[in-house]
Amino acid sequence: MGQRNRGLRALLALGGAAVLVAAACGTGTPSGGTKVTVIGTWGGAEQEAFLAMVKPWEDKTGNTVAYTGTRDINAVLTTGVASGILPDLAGLPGPGQMVEWGKSGALKPLDSVLDIETYKSETSPAFVDLGTVDGKIVGVFIKSALKGLIWYNPNDYTAGAPATWDDVMSTSTGSAESLWCVGLESGAASGWPGTDWIEDFVLRQSGPEVYDAWVAGTHPWASPEIKAAFEGFGEVLDASYGGADTVVSTNFGDGGNPLFTDPPGCVFHHQASFITSFFKDQGGAADGDFDFFPMPDINPEYAGAFTGAGDLFGMFNDKPAARDLLKYLVTAEAQQIWVSIGGALSGNTKVTDYPDDVSKRSAEILGSAKIFRFDGGDLMPTALQSAFFGAMVEFAQDQSKLDEILAGLDEASTAARGG
Repeated sequence: MGQRNRGLRALLALGGAAVLVAAACGTGTPSGGTKVTVIGTWGGAEQEAFLAMVKPWEDKTGNTVAYTGTRDINAVLTTGVASGILPDLAGLPGPGQMVEWGKSGALKPLDSVLDIETYKSETSPAFVDLGTVDGKIVGVFIKSALKGLIWYNPNDYTAGAPATWDDVMSTSTGSAESLWCVGLESGAASGWPGTDWIEDFVLRQSGPEVYDAWVAGTHPWASPEIKAAFEGFGEVLDASYGGADTVVSTNFGDGGNPLFTDPPGCVFHHQASFITSFFKDQGGAADGDFDFFPMPDINPEYAGAFTGAGDLFGMFNDKPAARDLLKYLVTAEAQQIWVSIGGALSGNTKVTDYPDDVSKRSAEILGSAKIFRFDGGDLMPTALQSAFFGAMVEFAQDQSKLDEILAGLDEASTAARGG
Protein backbone atom coordinates (compact mmCIF):
# COMPACT_ATOMS: atom_id res chain seq x y z
CA MET A 1 0.00 0.00 0.00
CA GLY A 2 2.78 2.43 0.94
CA GLN A 3 4.66 1.78 -2.31
CA ARG A 4 1.45 2.22 -4.29
CA ASN A 5 0.77 5.57 -2.63
CA ARG A 6 4.30 6.77 -3.29
CA GLY A 7 3.91 5.82 -6.93
CA LEU A 8 0.62 7.67 -7.14
CA ARG A 9 2.11 10.79 -5.61
CA ALA A 10 4.98 10.65 -8.09
CA LEU A 11 2.58 10.39 -11.01
CA LEU A 12 0.51 13.28 -9.70
CA ALA A 13 3.63 15.36 -9.23
CA LEU A 14 4.72 14.71 -12.81
CA GLY A 15 1.23 15.47 -14.08
CA GLY A 16 1.09 18.60 -11.97
CA ALA A 17 4.43 19.79 -13.33
CA ALA A 18 3.21 19.29 -16.90
CA VAL A 19 0.05 21.29 -16.25
CA LEU A 20 2.02 24.08 -14.59
CA VAL A 21 4.49 24.31 -17.46
CA ALA A 22 1.58 24.41 -19.93
CA ALA A 23 -0.08 27.14 -17.90
CA ALA A 24 3.14 29.12 -17.62
CA CYS A 25 3.68 28.95 -21.38
CA GLY A 26 0.03 29.66 -22.13
CA THR A 27 -0.83 31.20 -25.46
CA GLY A 28 0.24 34.29 -27.28
CA THR A 29 -1.22 37.73 -26.54
CA PRO A 30 -2.18 40.60 -28.79
CA SER A 31 0.53 43.18 -29.37
CA GLY A 32 0.68 45.45 -26.34
CA GLY A 33 -1.42 43.10 -24.19
CA THR A 34 -0.47 41.15 -21.09
CA LYS A 35 -1.10 37.46 -20.55
CA VAL A 36 -2.62 36.35 -17.24
CA THR A 37 -2.16 32.64 -16.58
CA VAL A 38 -5.02 30.87 -14.83
CA ILE A 39 -5.46 27.26 -13.69
CA GLY A 40 -8.88 25.94 -12.68
CA THR A 41 -10.93 22.77 -12.46
CA TRP A 42 -13.35 23.66 -15.22
CA GLY A 43 -13.65 21.82 -18.49
CA GLY A 44 -16.33 21.58 -21.14
CA ALA A 45 -19.32 23.83 -20.58
CA GLU A 46 -17.89 25.22 -17.35
CA GLN A 47 -14.68 26.25 -19.10
CA GLU A 48 -16.69 27.91 -21.85
CA ALA A 49 -18.69 29.80 -19.22
CA PHE A 50 -15.54 31.02 -17.47
CA LEU A 51 -14.01 32.16 -20.76
CA ALA A 52 -17.24 34.01 -21.58
CA MET A 53 -17.02 35.60 -18.15
CA VAL A 54 -13.53 37.00 -18.78
CA LYS A 55 -14.12 38.00 -22.42
CA PRO A 56 -15.40 41.53 -21.65
CA TRP A 57 -12.31 42.14 -19.51
CA GLU A 58 -10.05 40.95 -22.32
CA ASP A 59 -11.85 43.19 -24.82
CA LYS A 60 -11.63 46.20 -22.53
CA THR A 61 -8.01 45.82 -21.47
CA GLY A 62 -6.39 44.16 -24.48
CA ASN A 63 -5.01 41.53 -22.13
CA THR A 64 -5.46 37.77 -22.53
CA VAL A 65 -6.45 35.04 -20.11
CA ALA A 66 -4.41 31.87 -20.73
CA TYR A 67 -6.54 29.21 -19.06
CA THR A 68 -5.52 25.63 -18.27
CA GLY A 69 -8.05 23.17 -16.85
CA THR A 70 -7.30 20.17 -14.65
CA ARG A 71 -9.38 17.93 -12.39
CA ASP A 72 -6.28 17.33 -10.25
CA ILE A 73 -6.06 20.93 -9.06
CA ASN A 74 -4.87 20.05 -5.57
CA ALA A 75 -1.92 17.99 -6.78
CA VAL A 76 -1.06 20.53 -9.47
CA LEU A 77 -0.99 23.53 -7.14
CA THR A 78 0.76 21.62 -4.35
CA THR A 79 3.49 20.79 -6.87
CA GLY A 80 3.60 24.43 -7.91
CA VAL A 81 3.87 25.76 -4.37
CA ALA A 82 6.81 23.41 -3.78
CA SER A 83 8.57 24.30 -7.06
CA GLY A 84 7.68 27.97 -7.30
CA ILE A 85 6.21 27.47 -10.79
CA LEU A 86 2.71 28.84 -10.34
CA PRO A 87 -0.01 30.49 -12.39
CA ASP A 88 -0.90 34.11 -11.76
CA LEU A 89 -4.41 33.20 -10.58
CA ALA A 90 -5.99 29.85 -9.76
CA GLY A 91 -9.14 28.20 -8.63
CA LEU A 92 -8.40 26.74 -5.20
CA PRO A 93 -9.29 23.22 -3.98
CA GLY A 94 -11.20 24.66 -1.03
CA PRO A 95 -10.97 26.81 2.10
CA GLY A 96 -8.93 24.20 3.96
CA GLN A 97 -6.08 24.23 1.44
CA MET A 98 -6.46 28.00 1.04
CA VAL A 99 -5.71 28.48 4.75
CA GLU A 100 -2.49 26.46 4.44
CA TRP A 101 -1.27 28.43 1.43
CA GLY A 102 -2.41 31.73 2.93
CA LYS A 103 -0.46 31.12 6.12
CA SER A 104 2.64 30.05 4.19
CA GLY A 105 2.56 33.19 2.04
CA ALA A 106 2.10 31.32 -1.23
CA LEU A 107 -1.22 33.09 -1.76
CA LYS A 108 -1.01 36.87 -1.92
CA PRO A 109 -3.27 39.02 0.31
CA LEU A 110 -6.03 40.76 -1.63
CA ASP A 111 -6.81 43.62 0.74
CA SER A 112 -4.89 46.06 -1.49
CA VAL A 113 -6.29 44.48 -4.66
CA LEU A 114 -10.01 44.76 -3.94
CA ASP A 115 -12.16 47.67 -2.90
CA ILE A 116 -12.66 45.95 0.44
CA GLU A 117 -15.60 48.04 1.60
CA THR A 118 -17.52 47.38 -1.62
CA TYR A 119 -16.56 43.72 -1.71
CA LYS A 120 -17.77 43.11 1.83
CA SER A 121 -21.01 45.04 1.31
CA GLU A 122 -21.88 43.08 -1.85
CA THR A 123 -20.76 39.60 -0.78
CA SER A 124 -22.50 37.11 1.48
CA PRO A 125 -20.77 37.39 4.91
CA ALA A 126 -20.15 33.63 5.08
CA PHE A 127 -18.15 33.79 1.85
CA VAL A 128 -16.13 36.79 3.05
CA ASP A 129 -15.25 34.95 6.26
CA LEU A 130 -14.30 31.75 4.43
CA GLY A 131 -11.85 33.66 2.22
CA THR A 132 -10.10 35.32 5.18
CA VAL A 133 -6.88 34.04 6.77
CA ASP A 134 -5.34 35.80 9.77
CA GLY A 135 -7.49 38.84 9.16
CA LYS A 136 -6.57 39.20 5.47
CA ILE A 137 -8.62 38.19 2.44
CA VAL A 138 -6.68 35.69 0.32
CA GLY A 139 -9.54 33.98 -1.52
CA VAL A 140 -12.70 35.20 -3.25
CA PHE A 141 -15.71 33.26 -4.50
CA ILE A 142 -16.53 33.86 -8.14
CA LYS A 143 -19.52 31.51 -8.12
CA SER A 144 -21.39 29.39 -5.60
CA ALA A 145 -23.64 26.37 -5.39
CA LEU A 146 -26.44 25.15 -3.16
CA LYS A 147 -26.17 21.51 -2.16
CA GLY A 148 -28.71 19.07 -0.77
CA LEU A 149 -30.99 19.21 -3.83
CA ILE A 150 -32.91 16.19 -5.11
CA TRP A 151 -33.33 16.29 -8.89
CA TYR A 152 -35.97 14.50 -10.94
CA ASN A 153 -37.54 14.48 -14.38
CA PRO A 154 -41.06 16.00 -14.09
CA ASN A 155 -42.09 14.13 -17.23
CA ASP A 156 -41.69 10.89 -15.27
CA TYR A 157 -42.05 11.82 -11.59
CA THR A 158 -45.20 13.84 -10.89
CA ALA A 159 -45.94 13.21 -7.21
CA GLY A 160 -44.43 16.45 -5.89
CA ALA A 161 -41.94 16.96 -3.09
CA PRO A 162 -42.08 14.23 -0.41
CA ALA A 163 -42.70 15.58 3.09
CA THR A 164 -40.04 13.51 4.87
CA TRP A 165 -36.88 11.61 4.10
CA ASP A 166 -38.69 8.35 4.80
CA ASP A 167 -41.21 9.35 2.12
CA VAL A 168 -38.36 9.91 -0.34
CA MET A 169 -36.91 6.47 0.31
CA SER A 170 -40.30 4.76 -0.01
CA THR A 171 -41.12 6.40 -3.36
CA SER A 172 -42.27 3.98 -6.04
CA THR A 173 -39.78 3.61 -8.87
CA GLY A 174 -42.58 3.30 -11.42
CA SER A 175 -41.08 2.60 -14.84
CA ALA A 176 -37.58 3.50 -13.64
CA GLU A 177 -35.04 0.77 -13.00
CA SER A 178 -33.89 2.19 -9.64
CA LEU A 179 -34.75 4.88 -7.11
CA TRP A 180 -31.37 6.69 -7.24
CA CYS A 181 -28.61 7.57 -9.65
CA VAL A 182 -25.17 8.10 -8.10
CA GLY A 183 -21.84 8.88 -9.82
CA LEU A 184 -18.65 9.09 -7.74
CA GLU A 185 -15.89 9.20 -10.37
CA SER A 186 -13.91 12.45 -10.66
CA GLY A 187 -10.30 11.60 -11.43
CA ALA A 188 -8.01 12.14 -8.43
CA ALA A 189 -10.99 13.57 -6.53
CA SER A 190 -13.20 10.50 -7.05
CA GLY A 191 -15.62 10.06 -4.18
CA TRP A 192 -16.41 13.71 -3.50
CA PRO A 193 -20.11 13.43 -4.48
CA GLY A 194 -20.45 10.84 -1.72
CA THR A 195 -18.98 13.27 0.81
CA ASP A 196 -21.82 15.67 -0.01
CA TRP A 197 -24.27 12.97 1.00
CA ILE A 198 -22.50 12.42 4.33
CA GLU A 199 -22.44 16.15 5.07
CA ASP A 200 -26.15 16.50 4.33
CA PHE A 201 -27.00 13.56 6.59
CA VAL A 202 -24.80 14.80 9.44
CA LEU A 203 -26.29 18.30 9.34
CA ARG A 204 -29.91 17.16 9.00
CA GLN A 205 -29.72 14.27 11.48
CA SER A 206 -27.36 15.61 14.15
CA GLY A 207 -27.33 19.37 13.68
CA PRO A 208 -24.81 22.17 13.23
CA GLU A 209 -22.93 21.69 16.51
CA VAL A 210 -22.03 18.10 15.69
CA TYR A 211 -21.29 19.12 12.09
CA ASP A 212 -18.90 21.89 13.17
CA ALA A 213 -17.12 19.69 15.72
CA TRP A 214 -16.77 16.86 13.18
CA VAL A 215 -15.32 19.21 10.55
CA ALA A 216 -12.97 20.71 13.15
CA GLY A 217 -11.69 17.29 14.18
CA THR A 218 -13.11 17.21 17.71
CA HIS A 219 -16.02 14.85 16.99
CA PRO A 220 -14.93 11.28 16.06
CA TRP A 221 -15.69 9.72 12.72
CA ALA A 222 -16.47 6.47 14.53
CA SER A 223 -19.17 8.18 16.62
CA PRO A 224 -22.81 7.06 16.32
CA GLU A 225 -23.72 10.33 14.56
CA ILE A 226 -21.21 10.02 11.73
CA LYS A 227 -21.78 6.28 11.40
CA ALA A 228 -25.52 6.95 11.05
CA ALA A 229 -24.79 9.35 8.19
CA PHE A 230 -22.79 6.69 6.35
CA GLU A 231 -25.56 4.16 6.95
CA GLY A 232 -28.09 6.59 5.49
CA PHE A 233 -25.96 6.88 2.37
CA GLY A 234 -25.64 3.11 2.33
CA GLU A 235 -29.41 2.79 1.96
CA VAL A 236 -29.21 5.11 -1.05
CA LEU A 237 -26.43 3.01 -2.57
CA ASP A 238 -28.55 -0.12 -2.10
CA ALA A 239 -31.23 1.49 -4.26
CA SER A 240 -28.88 2.90 -6.91
CA TYR A 241 -28.86 2.40 -10.65
CA GLY A 242 -26.34 -0.14 -11.90
CA GLY A 243 -25.00 -1.19 -8.51
CA ALA A 244 -21.60 -0.51 -6.96
CA ASP A 245 -19.52 -0.91 -10.14
CA THR A 246 -21.63 1.68 -11.97
CA VAL A 247 -21.63 4.06 -9.01
CA VAL A 248 -17.83 4.16 -8.69
CA SER A 249 -17.12 4.28 -12.44
CA THR A 250 -19.67 6.92 -13.46
CA ASN A 251 -18.35 10.47 -13.64
CA PHE A 252 -20.21 12.94 -11.45
CA GLY A 253 -21.18 15.02 -14.50
CA ASP A 254 -22.87 11.99 -16.07
CA GLY A 255 -24.41 10.78 -12.82
CA GLY A 256 -27.88 12.12 -13.49
CA ASN A 257 -28.08 11.21 -17.18
CA PRO A 258 -30.32 8.14 -16.59
CA LEU A 259 -33.06 10.54 -15.45
CA PHE A 260 -33.55 11.37 -19.13
CA THR A 261 -33.46 7.94 -20.77
CA ASP A 262 -36.53 6.04 -21.95
CA PRO A 263 -37.34 4.20 -19.79
CA PRO A 264 -35.60 6.16 -17.03
CA GLY A 265 -32.78 4.53 -15.12
CA CYS A 266 -33.69 6.26 -11.86
CA VAL A 267 -36.19 8.56 -10.20
CA PHE A 268 -33.89 10.83 -8.18
CA HIS A 269 -30.38 12.29 -8.30
CA HIS A 270 -28.73 14.16 -5.41
CA GLN A 271 -26.46 16.96 -6.56
CA ALA A 272 -25.73 20.67 -6.19
CA SER A 273 -27.32 23.47 -8.17
CA PHE A 274 -24.49 23.54 -10.74
CA ILE A 275 -25.57 20.18 -12.21
CA THR A 276 -28.14 21.75 -14.56
CA SER A 277 -25.51 22.60 -17.16
CA PHE A 278 -24.40 18.94 -17.14
CA PHE A 279 -28.00 17.78 -17.55
CA LYS A 280 -28.21 19.84 -20.75
CA ASP A 281 -24.74 19.33 -22.18
CA GLN A 282 -24.14 15.69 -21.26
CA GLY A 283 -27.59 14.29 -20.50
CA GLY A 284 -29.44 15.72 -23.49
CA ALA A 285 -32.03 17.42 -21.29
CA ALA A 286 -33.82 20.65 -22.13
CA ASP A 287 -35.44 23.23 -19.87
CA GLY A 288 -38.54 21.62 -18.41
CA ASP A 289 -36.97 18.16 -18.31
CA PHE A 290 -35.58 18.60 -14.80
CA ASP A 291 -36.69 20.07 -11.51
CA PHE A 292 -35.75 19.69 -7.86
CA PHE A 293 -36.97 19.71 -4.31
CA PRO A 294 -34.73 20.37 -1.31
CA MET A 295 -33.58 17.32 0.60
CA PRO A 296 -36.31 17.02 3.26
CA ASP A 297 -35.61 17.64 6.92
CA ILE A 298 -34.71 14.50 8.86
CA ASN A 299 -34.61 15.77 12.44
CA PRO A 300 -37.28 18.50 12.88
CA GLU A 301 -35.00 20.23 15.37
CA TYR A 302 -32.74 21.19 12.47
CA ALA A 303 -35.36 22.20 9.93
CA GLY A 304 -34.20 24.43 7.11
CA ALA A 305 -30.58 23.23 7.15
CA PHE A 306 -28.54 23.39 3.94
CA THR A 307 -25.00 22.87 2.81
CA GLY A 308 -23.33 24.82 0.04
CA ALA A 309 -20.03 25.48 -1.63
CA GLY A 310 -18.31 27.84 -3.99
CA ASP A 311 -15.38 28.21 -6.34
CA LEU A 312 -12.55 30.08 -4.64
CA PHE A 313 -10.01 32.08 -6.57
CA GLY A 314 -6.64 33.27 -5.33
CA MET A 315 -3.55 35.11 -6.59
CA PHE A 316 -0.10 33.50 -6.60
CA ASN A 317 1.75 36.13 -8.66
CA ASP A 318 1.17 39.78 -7.81
CA LYS A 319 1.08 41.42 -11.26
CA PRO A 320 -0.95 44.47 -12.32
CA ALA A 321 -2.98 42.56 -14.93
CA ALA A 322 -3.67 39.72 -12.50
CA ARG A 323 -4.83 42.23 -9.90
CA ASP A 324 -7.13 43.90 -12.42
CA LEU A 325 -8.65 40.59 -13.54
CA LEU A 326 -9.30 39.46 -9.98
CA LYS A 327 -10.92 42.78 -9.14
CA TYR A 328 -13.20 42.30 -12.16
CA LEU A 329 -14.12 38.69 -11.30
CA VAL A 330 -15.78 39.63 -7.99
CA THR A 331 -18.10 42.19 -9.60
CA ALA A 332 -21.78 41.64 -10.28
CA GLU A 333 -21.08 42.41 -13.95
CA ALA A 334 -18.70 39.46 -14.26
CA GLN A 335 -20.63 36.98 -12.15
CA GLN A 336 -23.91 37.79 -13.90
CA ILE A 337 -22.40 36.42 -17.12
CA TRP A 338 -21.88 32.92 -15.70
CA VAL A 339 -25.22 33.02 -13.86
CA SER A 340 -27.01 33.94 -17.10
CA ILE A 341 -25.37 31.04 -18.94
CA GLY A 342 -26.65 28.69 -16.24
CA GLY A 343 -25.30 26.22 -13.73
CA ALA A 344 -24.03 28.80 -11.25
CA LEU A 345 -25.24 30.93 -8.38
CA SER A 346 -23.49 34.04 -7.14
CA GLY A 347 -22.35 35.11 -3.70
CA ASN A 348 -22.59 38.72 -4.92
CA THR A 349 -25.89 40.07 -3.63
CA LYS A 350 -26.15 42.45 -6.61
CA VAL A 351 -26.63 39.49 -8.97
CA THR A 352 -30.38 38.95 -9.12
CA ASP A 353 -31.16 38.11 -12.75
CA TYR A 354 -31.34 34.32 -12.92
CA PRO A 355 -32.15 32.70 -16.27
CA ASP A 356 -34.80 30.21 -15.15
CA ASP A 357 -37.05 29.27 -12.28
CA VAL A 358 -34.81 26.42 -11.15
CA SER A 359 -31.73 28.60 -10.62
CA LYS A 360 -33.79 31.45 -9.17
CA ARG A 361 -35.31 29.13 -6.56
CA SER A 362 -31.86 27.75 -5.75
CA ALA A 363 -30.54 31.27 -5.15
CA GLU A 364 -33.52 32.12 -2.95
CA ILE A 365 -32.97 29.01 -0.81
CA LEU A 366 -29.26 29.79 -0.49
CA GLY A 367 -30.07 33.31 0.65
CA SER A 368 -32.76 32.32 3.15
CA ALA A 369 -31.45 29.07 4.68
CA LYS A 370 -32.14 28.95 8.43
CA ILE A 371 -29.00 26.86 9.03
CA PHE A 372 -26.20 27.06 6.47
CA ARG A 373 -22.89 25.23 6.53
CA PHE A 374 -20.11 25.22 3.96
CA ASP A 375 -19.04 21.93 2.38
CA GLY A 376 -17.33 20.06 5.22
CA GLY A 377 -14.77 18.21 3.13
CA ASP A 378 -13.55 21.50 1.65
CA LEU A 379 -12.91 22.82 5.16
CA MET A 380 -10.85 19.81 6.27
CA PRO A 381 -7.06 19.55 5.92
CA THR A 382 -6.07 18.43 2.44
CA ALA A 383 -4.81 15.00 3.49
CA LEU A 384 -8.02 14.29 5.39
CA GLN A 385 -10.17 15.51 2.53
CA SER A 386 -8.37 13.10 0.20
CA ALA A 387 -8.91 10.27 2.67
CA PHE A 388 -12.60 11.20 2.89
CA PHE A 389 -12.92 11.05 -0.91
CA GLY A 390 -11.25 7.65 -1.05
CA ALA A 391 -13.35 6.34 1.82
CA MET A 392 -16.54 7.04 -0.11
CA VAL A 393 -15.37 4.91 -3.03
CA GLU A 394 -14.30 2.13 -0.68
CA PHE A 395 -17.62 2.29 1.17
CA ALA A 396 -19.61 2.16 -2.07
CA GLN A 397 -17.69 -0.96 -3.08
CA ASP A 398 -18.07 -2.75 0.25
CA GLN A 399 -20.35 -1.37 2.96
CA SER A 400 -19.36 -4.16 5.36
CA LYS A 401 -16.06 -2.33 5.91
CA LEU A 402 -17.76 0.69 7.51
CA ASP A 403 -16.25 0.31 10.99
CA GLU A 404 -12.80 -0.16 9.48
CA ILE A 405 -13.30 2.84 7.19
CA LEU A 406 -14.39 5.12 10.04
CA ALA A 407 -11.46 4.03 12.21
CA GLY A 408 -9.14 4.82 9.32
CA LEU A 409 -10.65 8.27 8.94
CA ASP A 410 -10.12 8.96 12.64
CA GLU A 411 -6.46 8.03 12.16
CA ALA A 412 -6.25 10.26 9.07
CA SER A 413 -7.83 13.14 10.97
CA THR A 414 -5.31 12.86 13.79
CA ALA A 415 -2.39 12.65 11.37
CA ALA A 416 -3.61 15.55 9.22
CA ARG A 417 -3.79 17.78 12.27
CA GLY A 418 -0.34 16.88 13.50
CA GLY A 419 -1.39 14.37 16.16
